[in-house]
Amino acid sequence: VLKTYGGMERKELSDILVGYGTEEFVVAKGAVCGILISREFQAETIRVLIMNKGFQGLYHSTLTLVCSGPVKVIQGDKEKRLKAGEEFTIRTGDRQLRDGRLILEPETGGEITVRSLERAQGTPSYTGRMEIVEGEGGLVLVNELYLEDYLKRVVPSEMPSSYEKEALKAQAICARTYAYMQLQSNTYSRYGAHVDDSTNFQVYNNTENSIQAAEAVQDTYGKMLLYDGKPITAYYFSTSCGTTSDASVWGSDPESVPYLKSVALQPGRETLDLSSNEAFSAFIKNQDIKSYDSAYPFYRWNVTTSQEILSSNIDGVGTVTGLQITERGGGGVAKKLLVTGTEGEKTISGQNAIRAALGDESLVITKKDGKTVTGWGSLPSGFLTVEDAGNGKFQIFGGGFGHGAGMSQNGAQAMAKSGMKCEEILKFFYDGVSVEVLRQKQESSSQAEGSGTEKE
Repeated sequence: VLKTYGGMERKELSDILVGYGTEEFVVAKGAVCGILISREFQAETIRVLIMNKGFQGLYHSTLTLVCSGPVKVIQGDKEKRLKAGEEFTIRTGDRQLRDGRLILEPETGGEITVRSLERAQGTPSYTGRMEIVEGEGGLVLVNELYLEDYLKRVVPSEMPSSYEKEALKAQAICARTYAYMQLQSNTYSRYGAHVDDSTNFQVYNNTENSIQAAEAVQDTYGKMLLYDGKPITAYYFSTSCGTTSDASVWGSDPESVPYLKSVALQPGRETLDLSSNEAFSAFIKNQDIKSYDSAYPFYRWNVTTSQEILSSNIDGVGTVTGLQITERGGGGVAKKLLVTGTEGEKTISGQNAIRAALGDESLVITKKDGKTVTGWGSLPSGFLTVEDAGNGKFQIFGGGFGHGAGMSQNGAQAMAKSGMKCEEILKFFYDGVSVEVLRQKQESSSQAEGSGTEKE
């Protein structure tokens, strides 16, 4: 595999991006023996793997699709036409798939409704084209569409459309930057897709379209978050506990991701030292600390668990007798939890693993507003402290909802309500970034002198 623009460079198969036609294939004796990457990709389209009902998995047993207008059904060099409103149903093992991938492409730009699917909005419809291929576990459905159209259905699925316009614009820029980086990850290259439509990446087309969300995407067209001229991985989450974290939430060296800093969600953007259990416990148990998102229910929460629940969830220590946070990351997020039991002890590392170990669907979580939620297998965040309440009980005090790195969506909403503009909001959460349209140098292998042009 060779990159041929801007100088010759050997690459790997993993560098091949699906869906962009940036490669030329060298074939000899019926086999591909070389791949030439002849130009940079342009992030104009995205290919989204549509998960099944409830986002439970990748595979579908049956798919039923219909379009309000006429549709072309393409398979290789074969093509047929469906009338407006004519259903197309296909099942696992269908003979139609023996000849490869099926493509459904609306002729007049209509939307394709997937009647066999259900989302929060009901039965979802999709712009662009749909592709169906048989995988090892069933049918795989891929939606290819323009990136900006994708974002118009990500923003309302990730942030309430009733939020302030500047918050929605900040969300749109985060979502565009995040998507751009995921286009290059090749996570679903085996299925010919870039991302899926769940929280594994960004939730897509789960709620109804909104004018406000579409305007936020349009008003920020092409804008991304750049650090040293390159797009960042624009992490975001629901609600903070009054401070954000840094890359340590994933076990990474914070210095390796310089745009993610731990900052207090207060004017002045200070960094709080919450590395000790004493300092963090005093902070998280204080209901009255004011921050941009302190009015939201998950700003503070608490829950009581028991030896029985913990012992059934945590293997290898017998009956759990003690819990202690032994290491904290930026903003006080729990990095390591020491679990002591009648048969030994173990250390659980990483905020996700700690949240899962301490959580259980039977637990009743009490939010700051006094309301409760239950049925959660994992705790709302890793910003927590644990106290022995006696009689085999442990009380957990926590704050925030989500991983805590990057932009707090509810914090952004409060900032927007206070009059802050979207760029101010983004630069609060992401250190040292600029907000601008990415300009890529386009170099074509057909240009003899290798000169390029600048294009947005």
